[in-house]
Amino acid sequence: MSDGIRYPFEVPPEEGAAIEIAPGIVWARMPLPMALDHVNVYALDDGAGWTVFDTGFDTKRTRGAWVKLLAGPLCGKPVTRVIASHHHPDHIGLAGWFQAGGATLATSRTAWLFARMLTLDDQDRPPPETLEFWHRAGMDPDILAKRADERPFNFADVVAPLPLGFDRLSDGDILRAGGRDWDVRLGQGHAPDQITLWSRDCNLVLGADQLLPSISPNLGVYATEPNADPVAEWMESCARLQAFARADHLVLPGHKLPFTGLPMRLRQKIDNHHGALARLEEHLSEPRRASECFAPLFKRQIGEGTYGLALVEAVAHLNYLERMGRVTRHMGDDGAWHWQSVAVASGLG
Repeated sequence: MSDGIRYPFEVPPEEGAAIEIAPGIVWARMPLPMALDHVNVYALDDGAGWTVFDTGFDTKRTRGAWVKLLAGPLCGKPVTRVIASHHHPDHIGLAGWFQAGGATLATSRTAWLFARMLTLDDQDRPPPETLEFWHRAGMDPDILAKRADERPFNFADVVAPLPLGFDRLSDGDILRAGGRDWDVRLGQGHAPDQITLWSRDCNLVLGADQLLPSISPNLGVYATEPNADPVAEWMESCARLQAFARADHLVLPGHKLPFTGLPMRLRQKIDNHHGALARLEEHLSEPRRASECFAPLFKRQIGEGTYGLALVEAVAHLNYLERMGRVTRHMGDDGAWHWQSVAVASGLG
């Protein structure tokens, strides 16, 4: 088989419908109210009930889609277990809803702790630490003023309350679901301790947002850990997972279409970030704030709707370059960090 990237299923399932990927494995989609308008979810047949891999947001529309799915393609059998790949709301949003109906939750310890903490952290306005972080990243003053006076995104708005109790999944575990044994392998960068599942019995891989085709997940730095280096963690994870990837693996991703050609895709992911870092370093021939680094990283216009995600990803790439000794930063008179290439600053450029 060619190692090129291929899409065996060209048309995704409609809302409330499903496609059988393999015996006992069903693919469905849940809607998202954003540019990336869907999240993929998967149901694994355990006989008396279903194991669900990821859930979508907790919204009236998503609950309705699940009710339709359960009554139709899932044959009226209950969801007995939810596996949340990571703590982001589109993946864990309805886990608590299913738990209230009798399901158990399995996820990594980090994912559960983050999700439960964030559902309890209900904010009417951004906290001072977040405002300071945005200012130091050079956020546009008009956008900063607007966001300072409005309710920020809260997990509790789209994530059902998570009760106490979960089953921990760790790297190296073997999990039984859908009539198959799965190796648990954790990825980093987009979310800490993100779960991917690799079947021992067939060519299926549940890749979540760690293994996406055609798009890259956000690698962001936030006020909670302003000096984090998710880009290094991401590229390390991609390199580590290369040891297990086969061209015939059918990857079931968190977004977009199932695909084959995983070794090539992992190489692309690493190469794409190295290319972005090289463009960014060249862009820093003169001191710039993070908010002035969108063009070399994204090569497209960034509007207000994606401004926040672009800003935190710019900080992430700058943090990586600083860790590698390729750029320096200093605090400007404007109260923002200014970054510059070491080669230029030392006269070697």
